[in-house]
Amino acid sequence: MSAAAQQPNAKAGSPNDFLKGVIGKNVNVRLNSGIDYRGVLSCLDGYMNIALEQTVEYVDGIKKNSYGDAFIRGNNVMYITALEK
Repeated sequence: MSAAAQQPNAKAGSPNDFLKGVIGKNVNVRLNSGIDYRGVLSCLDGYMNIALEQTVEYVDGIKKNSYGDAFIRGNNVMYITALEK
């Protein structure tokens, strides 16, 4: 049984559909180092290079810095999640 079938609230769709759906919305980007960047996903490319606006950096859940725009190289990204805002 697939994970989507086991979780009633899980939405079916491809990762590409998810990424297209969160452009212009608030996201959390977790890096391989464990650092989180939260902001508005401006754009991304096929290499998962990411541009964020209104970016805030969190280390161990503690706010460390705020940035206007941030560019994250795709090979550093562990995952992206949508935020409720």
